[in-house]
Amino acid sequence: MTTMWDKKLYPRAINCTMEVPHPRDASIEGVGECAINCTGGFSLVEKFVRNSLAPNTLRAYSSDLAMFIKWGGCLPAPPQLVAEFLAAHAHSHASSTLSRYVAAVSKVHRVRSLPDPTSSELVRATMLGIRRSGLGPRRDAIAKPLMRDDLFKVLNAMGSSLTDCRDRALLMLGFAGALRRSEVVGLDVRDFASAPQGVAVTLRRSKTDQFNEGRQLGIPHGHPAHCPVKALEQWLERSAIGTGPLFRPINKAGSVTERRLSGEAVSLIIKRRLIAAGLDPTGYSGHSLRAGFATSAAIEGSPLWKIRMQTRHATDQGVARYVRTSGLFDHNAAVKMI
Repeated sequence: MTTMWDKKLYPRAINCTMEVPHPRDASIEGVGECAINCTGGFSLVEKFVRNSLAPNTLRAYSSDLAMFIKWGGCLPAPPQLVAEFLAAHAHSHASSTLSRYVAAVSKVHRVRSLPDPTSSELVRATMLGIRRSGLGPRRDAIAKPLMRDDLFKVLNAMGSSLTDCRDRALLMLGFAGALRRSEVVGLDVRDFASAPQGVAVTLRRSKTDQFNEGRQLGIPHGHPAHCPVKALEQWLERSAIGTGPLFRPINKAGSVTERRLSGEAVSLIIKRRLIAAGLDPTGYSGHSLRAGFATSAAIEGSPLWKIRMQTRHATDQGVARYVRTSGLFDHNAAVKMI
């Protein structure tokens, strides 16, 4: 198996002169990290360059660079080669994915103070032409929202097992807090503090808080039948979790494990619970809880700024798309015309 340490591949792909202390298997993460960070040896500069990227972004760049190299690319890359790579993948990849490839190639060149091929008119025109051609698979910009009434149907169909208890708390906290799936699985027991109106949740890191400043979020008491605070308390009591990750896998023996649930697990739980409630899971994902809260709140008439306080969107435009979707038929001018 070819490794990132192969003498033929390594200098060509990474353009790095670092002495290799020992061979190890190639990994997507390894290729990207070295390509972005390699300066001839580990240094504080390398450490801070790595920390400048969010972990998910670093993994994405690593994967994209590995694919570019595997296809036949090289670093540094001339504009013609990058344009050919985009054209070769125009039919099989969404334009948003191709844009991410361009960003990864651009990043590694800029970090190493190399001419950025992606800034050339050739690459820009190729990317624009691909977008205007409408090639490649299309992806919905917004996950299908899990609306409040459908969420209640899901909750009503759940039983009282340990898994039911966990999933109930996960769904209700994710909805009430308008949480991203990464935020749901990133919660620890220490992040919750009791308050007269409910619980205060500290989000220690999120998509819009890359510097770990932390954000506090209020989860209020709800209807007795569907109270997120009560669901949280029941899960903590049943699971006997005192510290560490809040949401964890449950093994076949019915025991709660020590590790943290993955983000993908949130999507699977949502789909599985929808099916159990007799609902079609098509279009739903781990983002459906967050989208469902924003859309449901907009339908109920909550002002944009109040919704944004809970969703923590960086701009009004991020929330406005949910509001526009929810109000398509409100005061619609066509009502009096047809």
